[in-house]
Amino acid sequence: MRWALIGAAGLVAASILWAALYRIVPPPATPLMLIRALGGSGLTSDWEPLERISPALAEAVIASEDTGFCGHGGFDWAAIEGAFEENEAGRRLRGGSTISQQTAKNAFLWPDRSWTRKGAEAWFTLLIETLWTKRRILEVYLNIVEWDDGVYGAEAAARHHFNKSAASLTRREAALLAVVLPSPRNWSPSRPGAYVARRAGVIERRMAVVRRDGLDDCVR
Repeated sequence: MRWALIGAAGLVAASILWAALYRIVPPPATPLMLIRALGGSGLTSDWEPLERISPALAEAVIASEDTGFCGHGGFDWAAIEGAFEENEAGRRLRGGSTISQQTAKNAFLWPDRSWTRKGAEAWFTLLIETLWTKRRILEVYLNIVEWDDGVYGAEAAARHHFNKSAASLTRREAALLAVVLPSPRNWSPSRPGAYVARRAGVIERRMAVVRRDGLDDCVR
């Protein structure tokens, strides 16, 4: 029992130091990047600070993924409860993850649906919400999220899909990128099908609300 407690304390301390390090140092790679690379997908990722990424992309991601991002402490309990009720009712499985939870999962953890991984995700979400600013959370998210097979982060995605820098993305292009986040290896922002194109129009309208209501104030 003594050694188990020492081991647990060591894991907690290591996770805190790891999260504190990523507050100032860009993550060199993520578990998903390494898993995909070992599977032959390649790895393209170019880190850019948030000020060199089009503000439209921040608006689009908040509009699409988490409109309460600036106001919650890492968890959207209403969305989690709704997802749980739908899953319990046997409807299509869906999540209730916030941008903070997705950042914690992508930066520190492996892709899995187990309760162990979910518990670790909750812990790292609490850590980054405590140790990082909201601006840093979004900055890391936009730089590590997958946007095609082997393509990670806003800069690599902008160049891969639109042959331009992330700083030059238009509002339409930002909306298209945000739409494909749930399934980036199946949907394409540069060759959108009917659903992606239609959904991008919805996101563009939501982006105007995000800006009007200050829902992105914490990252401006």
